[in-house]
Amino acid sequence: MNKHVLLVDGMALLFRAFYATAMNNNFMINSKGTPTNAIHGFIRHLLTATNTFQPSHVICCWDMGSHTFRNDLYSEYKANRGAPPEELIPQFDLVKEVTEAMDIPNVGVKGFEADDCIGTLALTYQGEADVTILTGDQDILQLLDDGIRVALLKKGYGNYDVYESDRFLEEKGITPKQMIDLKAMMGDSSDNYPGVRGVGEKTALKLLINHGSLDAILDNLDTLTTAQKTKFENDLEMIHLLRKLAEIHCQAGVTCDLNDAEFKMNRERVIEKFNELEFKRLGEYV
Repeated sequence: MNKHVLLVDGMALLFRAFYATAMNNNFMINSKGTPTNAIHGFIRHLLTATNTFQPSHVICCWDMGSHTFRNDLYSEYKANRGAPPEELIPQFDLVKEVTEAMDIPNVGVKGFEADDCIGTLALTYQGEADVTILTGDQDILQLLDDGIRVALLKKGYGNYDVYESDRFLEEKGITPKQMIDLKAMMGDSSDNYPGVRGVGEKTALKLLINHGSLDAILDNLDTLTTAQKTKFENDLEMIHLLRKLAEIHCQAGVTCDLNDAEFKMNRERVIEKFNELEFKRLGEYV
């Protein structure tokens, strides 16, 4: 049997599930007074994906606190994000209890983001198994490679935009790895770091297609227009830092033995956990 590992971006699924119902103040408070809306949606997303992609192995990756090595590099990194809503806070630990009940390993390491753990594991398993990454975050497309594909969550349940490296190259005109340089030049408002001031996506993409890499652009500044050259020269000190912020760090030091990640739920144990959380209808997905 060919191994097929589903690497799940737990944070992406949990936040998406939370905000899908929080907009209507539907937090699904159970009899113990605990909100469970994010966990409920997370389980539906997860089980729908395992049904769709039929993985032989499943691993769930998490952020472990908000401070990472990127904050040490750039103190303003993600500083625009407020504290999580109070209704979501108790669900962070509870959701991991659910994945444990489903015999799915939870992986995370302090100082790194879930993306870094996913990247590290994807490269570890490459060649040994096919890897599908489940997330809502387009940044992870930089990991696309032979045997590594990305399923981006779309609206609702069971709707995915599935990317392989060929499709990415065809659509964007650059390779997945070049996306790191593109993001460094453009910056990322959601992660709260600037790019090269005055250089937008269109210009950055054109320069990248012409030169091949950010390093090659910097080595050939004299070939740029005067305005472009000035913009890069003004931000030279920041550029290499921006690249470190944009790149998923694939040496996060996390491991997970595939023998521990084989996807075979004990239905009784899972239903027991669902009942404890007062999820009446989710059992039909198991």
